[in-house]
Amino acid sequence: MAAVRFFVKGRVQGVFYRASTREQAMALGLSGYAKNLDDGRVEVMAIGAAPCIEKLERWLWQGPTGARVDEVLREVCEEIELVGFRTH
Repeated sequence: MAAVRFFVKGRVQGVFYRASTREQAMALGLSGYAKNLDDGRVEVMAIGAAPCIEKLERWLWQGPTGARVDEVLREVCEEIELVGFRTH
């Protein structure tokens, strides 16, 4: 299993980005979380199979209707264990 943290910049708060990310991640069988940051970005932690994380990363660049993604930074993390996918 892999663990990757993403930082998504753009118009990603107030457009159901976290909830939509949760739906996508759960459909891919990933664990982790999506949370708003004070600077306007969304932080996404994804844990699971590397091919599924790659699919989620591609989706993060698109986001839900109403989102405008300017940047997705990827940070490989040490493997951690989380159950389910949550939004904060």
